[in-house]
Amino acid sequence: MADDKPQIYLLTPPEFELSSFPDSLARVLDNHQIACIRLAMASRDEDRLARAADALREIAHGRDVALVIEEHVALVERLGLDGVHLTDGSRSVRKVRKDLGKDAIVGAFCKTSRHDGMTAGEAGADYVAFGPAGQSALGDGTQAGRDLFAWWSEMIEVPVVAEGALDSEVISDLAPVTDFFGIGDEIWTQDDPVAALSRLIAGIS
Repeated sequence: MADDKPQIYLLTPPEFELSSFPDSLARVLDNHQIACIRLAMASRDEDRLARAADALREIAHGRDVALVIEEHVALVERLGLDGVHLTDGSRSVRKVRKDLGKDAIVGAFCKTSRHDGMTAGEAGADYVAFGPAGQSALGDGTQAGRDLFAWWSEMIEVPVVAEGALDSEVISDLAPVTDFFGIGDEIWTQDDPVAALSRLIAGIS
């Protein structure tokens, strides 16, 4: 079981304006202890991704916070990022680890599959993410339950991230059995993301 309280791993919105979002992110970083940020834009526009990465990297690295990008392995080194978050479970972890080297962060989202998570860990993932941890009608509705996180925390050394459809109740329930909470739209859709994050993690802070 996790002895220390879980850390916060921020996910960017899938779409955001470069004129305003970096300031919102900076405010969150200045008011909360954040372990890592994931650039999780839905865009496939390379120039747009690069401009977003440049803006967020300056804010993150200026505060000693790691910045990883979702999926786009080839952009990691070019944009000076700290690593990549893979969304295809364990399938590409071994190759990406070889391509990026031992110092890069490589994370793997494994939905609700214990087996996929273990395979990703064995292939060199720095962390495994499961989700949605809360109830969601998206996808097939399958939820990564507390029993999955409890088993993982007891049996596996690779850090685990709980993400997706989080609320304060789910966070309080999972806090003893997870290492990180991946929090994104839960705060960015609110008028005050700083206050929204405070409310979400009140049970663990």
